[in-house]
Amino acid sequence: MPRWGLNHHEWRTLKRLKTPYLIQRFLDEEIAYNLEKNGETCRSPRCVLRARLGHCMEGALLAAAALRVQGFPPLVIYLASVRDDDHLLAVYRVGGRWGAIAKSNYAGLRSREPVYRTTRELAISYFEHYYNLNGEKTLRAYSAPIDLSRFDHRGWMTAEEDLWDVSEYVATRRQYPLISPAIERRLAPMDRRLFEAGKVGRAEC
Repeated sequence: MPRWGLNHHEWRTLKRLKTPYLIQRFLDEEIAYNLEKNGETCRSPRCVLRARLGHCMEGALLAAAALRVQGFPPLVIYLASVRDDDHLLAVYRVGGRWGAIAKSNYAGLRSREPVYRTTRELAISYFEHYYNLNGEKTLRAYSAPIDLSRFDHRGWMTAEEDLWDVSEYVATRRQYPLISPAIERRLAPMDRRLFEAGKVGRAEC
């Protein structure tokens, strides 16, 4: 049975997360949001498990590792924005439909059920929930699924050093626009209630 360098404790921790729901719950309840107070990080799943701390990139890598232990390929999708932080999703398919798991400081940018026919459908489901603190809707593009197994040679699941090469790779893949410039010009500001709802449970700096 492949363990990809995981030790016994790490393997058991991820193995018990038998469904995407349990992986998302683990991210929500067991991993605090990393505000990077001591500087920027891009920790491996091993380091996130040890620190019990992760931001969206780190959480997606951990979720992809957990999905892999459950028999899914370790896939992520990059969401690109304007005037905002970009986002990373761990994605999977069940019955030919796409779902996602994610770590976020905003309630609406976390998991999606596997009901989406295409990755574009999945990505666009985040649009109304993706905003900056000025109330602008900021999501603009998405990548195709990226298979993290391409980084197995450098032990991405268990590395002790930060995974800046992985971060750069996923951020520079081809991105597909979700809206046209004409649509962008017509966007309304965020609904105030949705704006406030998205901040429920948010970790503050």
